[in-house]
Amino acid sequence: MRREDVRIDENGLSLEGRWKRGVLSVVFSRTTLVILFLIIQALITLSVWVFFGELVTKYFVGGQTLFVFIVLIFMLNDGKDPNYKLSWMLFIVAAPFFGVLLYLWMQADPGNRVVRTRLRAIEEKNLAHMPQNEQAVSLLAGSQSESASLARYIYKTVHYPVHDNTAVQYYPLGDEVFPEMLRQLERAEKFIFLEYFIVREGAMWGKILEVLARKAAEGVEVRVMYDGTCEMGSVPRFYPDRLEELGIRCKVWLRLKPFITSAYNYRDHRKIMVIDGRVAFNGGVNLADEYINRSSRFGHWKDSAVMLSGSAVRSFTSMFLEMWDLDEKESEDASPYLDASRPEAPRSAPGCVLPYADSPLDRYRTGKMVYEDILNTAEDYVYIMTPYLILDGELESALKFAADRGVDVRLLLPGVPDKRMVWYLGKRHYKALMDSGVRIWEYTPGFVHAKSFVSDDCKAVVGSVNLDYRSLYHHFECGTYLTGVPCIGAIKADYLETIALSREITPEMLKEEKLYRRVIGAVMKLIAPLL
Repeated sequence: MRREDVRIDENGLSLEGRWKRGVLSVVFSRTTLVILFLIIQALITLSVWVFFGELVTKYFVGGQTLFVFIVLIFMLNDGKDPNYKLSWMLFIVAAPFFGVLLYLWMQADPGNRVVRTRLRAIEEKNLAHMPQNEQAVSLLAGSQSESASLARYIYKTVHYPVHDNTAVQYYPLGDEVFPEMLRQLERAEKFIFLEYFIVREGAMWGKILEVLARKAAEGVEVRVMYDGTCEMGSVPRFYPDRLEELGIRCKVWLRLKPFITSAYNYRDHRKIMVIDGRVAFNGGVNLADEYINRSSRFGHWKDSAVMLSGSAVRSFTSMFLEMWDLDEKESEDASPYLDASRPEAPRSAPGCVLPYADSPLDRYRTGKMVYEDILNTAEDYVYIMTPYLILDGELESALKFAADRGVDVRLLLPGVPDKRMVWYLGKRHYKALMDSGVRIWEYTPGFVHAKSFVSDDCKAVVGSVNLDYRSLYHHFECGTYLTGVPCIGAIKADYLETIALSREITPEMLKEEKLYRRVIGAVMKLIAPLL
């Protein structure tokens, strides 16, 4: 079917794709499972009362209560986030039998056991090619001791080293990074790796695909990987075959199929482009028209990205290859690609760069730890952009603690939401944060999709990690930690320019918020970790 034969809505989706995305997102969501089990539990209790009478019903309910009490004792002694446990406890109290079964099923995580073992094996195999840069760590220890400690932590847990010879260019909008992406793709001679959460047919992807197809015909190795949720309206299910015909190797991470598995919870939310091991792009920008403001989704789309040139590119090459190999029977030899990385940046490039990956398949919460480290070590200010604000107790405490210490903590969030329920939920955090001195702005021209931290004129992060449970606990994510890099000044300047276009939230505004929004937000907060 030709694109001109398809009816397109204002968001760049075909009407058929929009309908399919809506239906599948409901069918495969955990919220649907929770509602379904609540209904079944109610029907079972009602059936016991109808067929066996009041006495049996009392024993049945009593047995359930004792069962729930025992399970809750075990859950209270679990080391997981208190908000996460509270949400599950509420569900188990409402639907004891199915609630416990679903909880145990999610904790056992049978859908990812094999993948988890495979990831560990791939990481160990690539570790020989990713030694820690002790010279850079020593350099940091003398100037930024907290950054040196973070570098040691990240290498110990997820095995990504710090780099001291990498140039970084910051792009405050997708509109600005897109031309540079095309320019760098045109320069490709060996390989091009793309890993994105969203690929959607349109002007942006069309121009990129044109270059990819031409480069593949010239003999450049081209690989594309995108998340399976793209098949819910962004691209057709047969799209990998179409790319293969163009000479482009393509994979879809975790396609949605008509059966339930815990693996569906773990989406590939990364945004990575690597070219010849020379340059890498990272940030919040996906490959769809709204990210470069070619289509209007929720007003003006504010996003950001960085381009790395130098040795740090090797880390993003490794991230891509690890993800690519997860569903292979045998992992390929990554050394030709990792050894191909040759720094374009001069060794005199100032500062240090620390790319990192975050996986839901290990026990580390790297993205969350990086954010908390910045908040806990800040002395002057921390400026944050994020599209969502669904905080666990630890992150909310870190934000409040920094503000209570006198640090200028600012949050910049969307003024036009893409998900209204989630937006209402985020607002439930406003009062507690503002009471501690955190200042909050909403971007009135539209939607903020950037995920960035900048602090004390010396530290910053640009990446794919949102301030919500899905990013912090359930998604494959990545980010670029910067310290002493010149573009940190540009990140700060962009932040201040953006809040000048935004409205600051005041206590009076919170009091004037409509009642139904507060009620929805309060209810959503109870189940936030399960969303």
